[in-house]
Order: sequence, then structure tokens, then C-alpha cells
Amino acid sequence: MKAYKLMRKRKDGSFGSLFIDRRTRYEAGPLYVALAYRTKGYAYRPGFHCTPTTTAPHLHKRGRVWVEVDIHKVEKALRPAHQGGMWYLAQRMQIIGEVDD
Repeated sequence: MKAYKLMRKRKDGSFGSLFIDRRTRYEAGPLYVALAYRTKGYAYRPGFHCTPTTTAPHLHKRGRVWVEVDIHKVEKALRPAHQGGMWYLAQRMQIIGEVDD
């Protein structure tokens, strides 16, 4: 399933998660399996958090880029409109590439 994910773009060209497990580096190509992390101050929602469009009004874009992803084993999570509405929580994710604005 095609979706989008807002990620940090590192100087070396790799991508990183915004909040949970920030140290892991992601590259376009490989299929990644989500690991579950409990993090103080955040709701426990295991999986890669993705959206059906490049919209996440509650997040800024400074130092971040949208990437197109192919996701598998997906649950839908309905969120408030100010958080972009629908989220996908995926157990597997492959980064296709960076999306141009």
C-alpha cells in the first residue's frame, strides 16, 4: 500500500524517525520491520506511522522531508483533523524515495 511518512533528513542522506527510536537510520530500498518502543510522554502506538497524503498540520517541516513508502500489515488509526486525520500504523515499511514539494 502506498503512503507517506514525514522523516528527518540527515546530512549523510539517510532518514530518521521524528520522535521514537530517533537513532535508527533508514535508507530507500530495504524492507524494515517495525519494533515496539514504549517512550515516556508518548502514546503507545507500535508500528511505522504513515499518512495517505503529505499532510500533517501539527508537525513543522524544518529539517524534515516527506518520503513515499510502501507499507504492509497496516492498521488504520483515526486521529483528529488537526493531526492529519487518518494515520496508518504499519508493521513493515519500504522507503521508495523523497517526495518533491
